[in-house]
Amino acid sequence: MSSSTKNDAIQDQSVGLSGFERLTKAEFNKGTAFTEDEREHYGLRGLLPAGVSDPKTQGDRAMANLRRKGNDIERYIFLQALAGRNERLFYRMVIDHIDELMPLIYTPTVGQACQEFAHIFRQPKGFYITPDDRGRIRQILKNWPETDVRMVVITDGERILGLGDLGANGMGIPIGKLSLYTACAGIPPKQCLPVMLDVGTNNEILRNDPLYLGIKQSRIEGAEYEELIEEFVEAVQEDFPLALIQFEDFLTPNAYALLNRYRDRVLCFNDDIQGTAAVALAGVLASCRITGNDFTDLRIMFLGAGSAATGIADLLQAAFIQAGLDEKSARERLWFVDQSGLLVKSRDDLGPHSIPYAHDIPGIPFDEAIREIKPHVLIGATGAPGVFTEDIIRLLAQINERPVIFALSNPTARAECRADQAYEWTEGRAIFASGSPFDPVTCNGMLYRPGQGNNAYVFPGIGLGAIACRARSISDGMFLEAARVLAERVSDEDLETRTIYPPLSSIRQVSLAIAVVVAEQAYREDLAQEKRPDDLEQMIAGLMYDPTY
Repeated sequence: MSSSTKNDAIQDQSVGLSGFERLTKAEFNKGTAFTEDEREHYGLRGLLPAGVSDPKTQGDRAMANLRRKGNDIERYIFLQALAGRNERLFYRMVIDHIDELMPLIYTPTVGQACQEFAHIFRQPKGFYITPDDRGRIRQILKNWPETDVRMVVITDGERILGLGDLGANGMGIPIGKLSLYTACAGIPPKQCLPVMLDVGTNNEILRNDPLYLGIKQSRIEGAEYEELIEEFVEAVQEDFPLALIQFEDFLTPNAYALLNRYRDRVLCFNDDIQGTAAVALAGVLASCRITGNDFTDLRIMFLGAGSAATGIADLLQAAFIQAGLDEKSARERLWFVDQSGLLVKSRDDLGPHSIPYAHDIPGIPFDEAIREIKPHVLIGATGAPGVFTEDIIRLLAQINERPVIFALSNPTARAECRADQAYEWTEGRAIFASGSPFDPVTCNGMLYRPGQGNNAYVFPGIGLGAIACRARSISDGMFLEAARVLAERVSDEDLETRTIYPPLSSIRQVSLAIAVVVAEQAYREDLAQEKRPDDLEQMIAGLMYDPTY
């Protein structure tokens, strides 16, 4: 569908609106960009100042106002307000200024926005489900104004980024994720549904906050919790049968339980487990082009054994096997350390997701494990800032000429180490990536651009590809293909500055490329329900929302 056709479709949906209504509906509003003819035709005379602004001028004005704000949380509030009054201008700005605005609409600023969500609340966004809604979730879903929902992001707020239990304040995460689905992969905003499963919070500070907007009780658990989610999933299948459900920021045991329960039943995935894994795998693959190491020879050590870390390991294992190793050999290359030390079989405190990665050796602490195992790659997914100490990084640099360091915890303040520390402590030899952005660093006269292992490189394209071909489910093969494509998009020029991810400015092209290979994989695995078109890429590109007016 061309831009003009898409814009015609938007206008068709606005037939019958009064001039004032047109200005108050974010989907249709163009503000001062309404032309003289449009003002006459739609009854806008007198409702706007006389000056007509082209979209570029509108964007320049909005960016100037944004940059005048004194801090990032005020910039976040400004952007959310803009999205609420002129949806297309908001997305045009995000697409055109993705490097500057992604950190504001998502990590790291979204972490603070979630912490302060009840205090900065302006306009209702998204859908809230509580235990009181049991037995009538499908009924209340009909209150949602859109009927063609294709992308659902749901959280229960129990493990927001590295910040812990934020209860209903966690709604900022689905809102932010879906903004990226639209900006990065062109999922139309009206097809997106952010959902907060408000089942209480164990955060007493929130429960005692008079401004907190969630239910003020301890979290429900067990069968009551599971039944509520089951009812929600079934309601989505009934009312929005073409929708993909993305589970986001659930506590590790619940994250794995939900993924295992639903991954073969409905179209769904968990971004913390699977999206993070694909982005990390892509970074590891790209790093091999700098280090010269063969992928199948790598030894990889994780600090942290939660859903993100074990999800990465699961996909790395699949990638090793795809590259020719057997399962035993693949597992021998993956090592975990948590707060109790190395994961070994003699321990009795391991979760089901981490037991497969326990080795049959004596338990040893983190630094000794590095000396003994000599990992090529160190991946942090702890939520504990500063745990990659100078001693640890220098030790890794003694073992490797080009140590590969992933400090993936979000937001930025929770990173296992900073980019400048990684470069300084390795005399500029480190290949560094993080979950949240860091500024370029000059070390020993060279400029290094830290790679941001942001899930936004992967999940929008995964969703677009799965929706485009009407996949029944999302397989590991799709994530492997996504990681491969992302790694291939890293140019030689990127590698010269030790950057192992492509520029964010190319993210819509990256998302389209990922969507195509995801759909192709779905056709190979007989998971696609849509008839394969003659030109798959053209078909998918035609689905992508264009905010131009």
